[in-house]
Amino acid sequence: MKRRDFIKTASIGSVAVTSSAISTEANAKKAEHKWKMVTTWPKNFPVLGTGANLLADSITEMSGGRLKVKVYGAGELVPAFEVFDTVSRGTAEMGHGAAYYWKGKIEQAQFFSTVPFGMNATEMTAWLYHGGGMELWQETYRPFGLIPAAAGNTTVQMAGWFNREINSVKDLEGLKMRIPGLGGEVLKRAGGTPVNLPGGELFTSLKSGAIDATEWVGPYNDLAFGLYKAAKYYYYPGWHEPGTTLEAVINEKAYSSLDKDLQSIVMNACKIVNQEMVMEFTAQNQAALDTLVNKHKVDVRKLPDDVLTKLKQLSHEVVNDLAGSNPAAKKIYDSYEKFSKQVKAWHDISERIYYNVR
Repeated sequence: MKRRDFIKTASIGSVAVTSSAISTEANAKKAEHKWKMVTTWPKNFPVLGTGANLLADSITEMSGGRLKVKVYGAGELVPAFEVFDTVSRGTAEMGHGAAYYWKGKIEQAQFFSTVPFGMNATEMTAWLYHGGGMELWQETYRPFGLIPAAAGNTTVQMAGWFNREINSVKDLEGLKMRIPGLGGEVLKRAGGTPVNLPGGELFTSLKSGAIDATEWVGPYNDLAFGLYKAAKYYYYPGWHEPGTTLEAVINEKAYSSLDKDLQSIVMNACKIVNQEMVMEFTAQNQAALDTLVNKHKVDVRKLPDDVLTKLKQLSHEVVNDLAGSNPAAKKIYDSYEKFSKQVKAWHDISERIYYNVR
């Protein structure tokens, strides 16, 4: 009997040791991943750069350190406009930027950032996640080995900083302005010259006279860049970028190598940052505008109605021409336009009316 008790006890102990070993081995198999995130923004720049930081920190914290993400600002690892290719090649596992920066590579990608006189931040996010936009975005980036996700939104921007007055459509002729995406093509049709520059070069280019005007984002970001020191006039509204979606691009192979829970963490962290950025801009823009006006004596002006009317007409032409240029662009724009009409009809009797009466 003693012998049987000894064998039983030994067996139980063996099972306990074996179970502990299996548990340890299982935890060890949950490998630690180290990712690099390259961005189009200056390192730690308010909202845009810090938004990328928040995304990296959120992924790292929510994963318990199993997926650690290190952020590199524009120029630290690669130039700002090489983010897409860098992540596509797998040199970095993740990037943060905006889809309209890749227009030379994928013209139809611009629909996933912003459309002049188009949908605002809430509407864009709704289209992407509940209107079929995300599926089209994924389809567009798949040939490049990339997975896109919405990871920020600037809300409605300002029209920009100008070193000449804009009193009529004629004043746009010959205007050399930093303005990316579809808005740049609209300016070109109005007689101006669009220039695509990364954020870190805006102040110097405007101050030196290399460009006559620049748009960036809105008061909070523009104050941080000190653009009021380089231009006389600050115009609104941001007709060209009414709700610009910023993106995270993820290398598909790197993403596929993650456990399912880590994949979920990455995607949900993007959604958190997408909303957080909207809240921060909403909270900070007016205080920054007050500082620009009251402390720095910035001359804030509304673009004349006839200028906005002309820009709207040209915007429709640009967008329709792009949609007609290839089947992929048409497929995306058809989805965008269908959702836009639907949500506009609702907002006409909800948001718009409320804003007018409150």
